[in-house]
Amino acid sequence: MHLPRVRSTRLPGLRHLIVLAAWLVMPPAWSAHGYALWGELRYPPDFPHFDYVNAQAPKGGELRLVSNLRVSTFDKYNPFTLRGNAPAYLSSLMFDSLLAGALDETGSAYGLLASDVALAPDRLSVTFRLRPQARFHNGQAVLAADVKHSFDTLMGPHTSPAYKTMLEDVAGLDVVDDHTVRFRFRKINRELPLTVGSLPVFSRAWGDEKDPKTGQRKSFDQVVTDIPIGSGPYKIGPVRFGKDITYVRDPAYWARDLPVRRGTANFDRITVKIYKDNTARLEALKAGEFDLMRFFSAGDWARRVNGKRFDSGELVKAEFTHRQPTGFQSYVLNTRRPPLDDIRVRQALGLALDYEWMNRQMFYSAYQRVQGLFGNTDCASNGLPGQAELALLAPWRGQLPPAVFSPAYRAPRTDGDDSLRGNLRRAQALLREAGWTVRDGALRNALGEPMVFEYLDSQETGARVVAPWSRNLEKLGIELRFRPVDFALYQQRLRTFNFDITSLAYGGTHNPGTEYADLFGSQAASTEDSGNLAGVRSPAVDALVARLIGADTRPDFLAACRALDRVIMHSHYLVPQWSSSTHRMVYNAWRLARPASMPPYATGEDWAIDTWWSKP
Repeated sequence: MHLPRVRSTRLPGLRHLIVLAAWLVMPPAWSAHGYALWGELRYPPDFPHFDYVNAQAPKGGELRLVSNLRVSTFDKYNPFTLRGNAPAYLSSLMFDSLLAGALDETGSAYGLLASDVALAPDRLSVTFRLRPQARFHNGQAVLAADVKHSFDTLMGPHTSPAYKTMLEDVAGLDVVDDHTVRFRFRKINRELPLTVGSLPVFSRAWGDEKDPKTGQRKSFDQVVTDIPIGSGPYKIGPVRFGKDITYVRDPAYWARDLPVRRGTANFDRITVKIYKDNTARLEALKAGEFDLMRFFSAGDWARRVNGKRFDSGELVKAEFTHRQPTGFQSYVLNTRRPPLDDIRVRQALGLALDYEWMNRQMFYSAYQRVQGLFGNTDCASNGLPGQAELALLAPWRGQLPPAVFSPAYRAPRTDGDDSLRGNLRRAQALLREAGWTVRDGALRNALGEPMVFEYLDSQETGARVVAPWSRNLEKLGIELRFRPVDFALYQQRLRTFNFDITSLAYGGTHNPGTEYADLFGSQAASTEDSGNLAGVRSPAVDALVARLIGADTRPDFLAACRALDRVIMHSHYLVPQWSSSTHRMVYNAWRLARPASMPPYATGEDWAIDTWWSKP
């Protein structure tokens, strides 16, 4: 998904120097030890550590994990390039960023590589001052030139276009001095200081070897198995390709005593084991081959997480309640392809999904139905749109489904006063209106062509979950063919939008921003490898995303994200699936110790990697 390169706004010659000099003396709007979207930080400047860590946690031991990726192995150490697969957890363990977020608040971050962050009075630039003690794994200082190199590389042609979308409003980065950088913005956007502050920073020396054929420095996509030079708490240790990778803690980690790092990175070694399928992972867990595993299958959790190590208390089965957004795990309908470009067809497909039956019969009543983009957050739409939402939606009334102006979207139900039979009748009416009727045992259009869709998946086990939906679609005369492919082909087909329907678990957020231009923006719809898999092309959506990103006050922000929620969900680009309000994890209680409670915005295994420790 290669988006157009960001246009340069550098000024030539003397004029540029004058403007730069003015920036250097311009007093900041404020300067602080962190940054918060709406100006309120939970932790004061002199905080000793985050509340949710054990600051006296001992260092040592090993944490044995299982790869959370749907691939059988990895073939590169560069997590930022498009081709190939990097090992799990590499990016978070090896690369520090300017700012680090806390797991007990949202929309804020604190200085890591940067000692402080200063926002300009006009909010069109933000300045970070680097800590003089910051060091890469090779012992070299982290300098402003490295930050610029990282930014320029991530904005280059060989990395994920998601970076380019997120940073589209970043006009450029200036090296003020060896330890100071300034990001310039095209427009006011409260989120951008957090966005640029979270970018991974790596050394200019990474991949510095010259290509033997050309004598030139390698392009970034040629930096494949070069050991990354980051500044994070871990380095790459022993590796057995196809079996496991071990990260080893850097005892000289430069940030080990900073407030944002105290009580974290407690394991000397973190080994990530690789198994080819879910059954092998589960049996390896029961055999004691690794220490922690997060479960996403309700069936596994209910029926297969048992055995002698559970009976003895060695392995503990626990659910941790969180305040994470529900996300919007969904069936994605590719509207680039007819007849999925017809909203009536898309709505009919959603009416054929009997979630209540599936939850009872297949999921052990473990899930809740996803109802929108922003479940479990303040951004979720409810009831009728308020005056602020209507003001944003009204200019687009003629281009939006009428339902957008009615009560907030709620997924069809098949219990209470509703039934699958009634939903299928509604679906039939929509399909007839769209020009589709049943003839010769199949739903056909005026040309006699049957309605046939291919469901793309990277695992054959997905067929079990799709089968009930497929059976209901058959009652409408629609054929849904399940097509499993290997993960590499699956990725390639998604990158080129070569699919009809697939299923994806979109992560939610309390503070949606620029990433939604990648997920639903018109420009991303025609950009390969973008996040806009549904192919959404809507001026209304583009305008709402822009208002969301540029909101000046929290009420304006909430109005924009709630209006966006209404438009996307009532347009039926997605058939919502389900979510869980807990993290289900099994861990080895004889080998691992943990803080008393999980911070509310933590995500399962990341919490364990970051804050747990090894028992003697």
